[in-house]
Amino acid sequence: MKIKLYALLLIACFYACKEAPKEQSYVPRSLAEQEDFNHYPKSPEDVFKVILASPSEQNGKDAKETFQVKYKDTLIRIQPDEKDKTFLKDRFSLAEVVNTQKTCVLVQLEGSLKTEAPFFLITANNGKVEVVSLYRASNGANDETFTKGMIRVGKSGYLINNDVFVTTVNAKVYPIKRQNENERIQGKFFMQSKDKTTLVFLTDGAFYQVHYPTGSVYTATIPKKAPKDMAGIYKWIQNNYTWKKNGKGIEFLQYVDDNAIVDISEFK
Repeated sequence: MKIKLYALLLIACFYACKEAPKEQSYVPRSLAEQEDFNHYPKSPEDVFKVILASPSEQNGKDAKETFQVKYKDTLIRIQPDEKDKTFLKDRFSLAEVVNTQKTCVLVQLEGSLKTEAPFFLITANNGKVEVVSLYRASNGANDETFTKGMIRVGKSGYLINNDVFVTTVNAKVYPIKRQNENERIQGKFFMQSKDKTTLVFLTDGAFYQVHYPTGSVYTATIPKKAPKDMAGIYKWIQNNYTWKKNGKGIEFLQYVDDNAIVDISEFK
């Protein structure tokens, strides 16, 4: 009888250990100047999966849905503060696979820290997983107003807090050239160029424009007679601005004189 009980305990222990979820924690590193995370998996299993967190594990019946990320069969956890090993996050308010190869995932931590919860990229290359922080320090006077989290820019990519652009499909990441080095762009994202590589921000009295692949910038002053509301100014620029290429072939939005003919199809 004792032998049978011992055998049953061994079996129960074996299955309990076998079915225990695998977890791995990562301390994020900082983003480099320009990075390419479009890595190819060695096998079909070497990819990320985004799953909806179990409702029973969320806080309350009225809690917003959250997501988790797995690499193979291992749950990914982020340790935002390298000095605090007790603060681990594996629930994300946003989690989206960025590239076709499924080796890069954009996530935003659940909850709120200051104006916006931080964003990270979870990437895999040759079986090695790492987490990259998309945070860039800023002391802008109006950061709270212009820090809007993630904005989807058409099918081109994601604009993160006016500060970083992540391209879809090929998972390339570009820090956005700031007007002032110590603060993120103090303006609203307004539009992108026809070739999808120049981002236009509506700032105080000007269109601040960034060609994100090269970091080239151009500022087009907005005349005082222009409308003040977003809808009005968008309609107004169709008759007063046009996309022009500079000597390097980069498109920037520029003001034209009153006698010029503007092709409004440029803005569609």
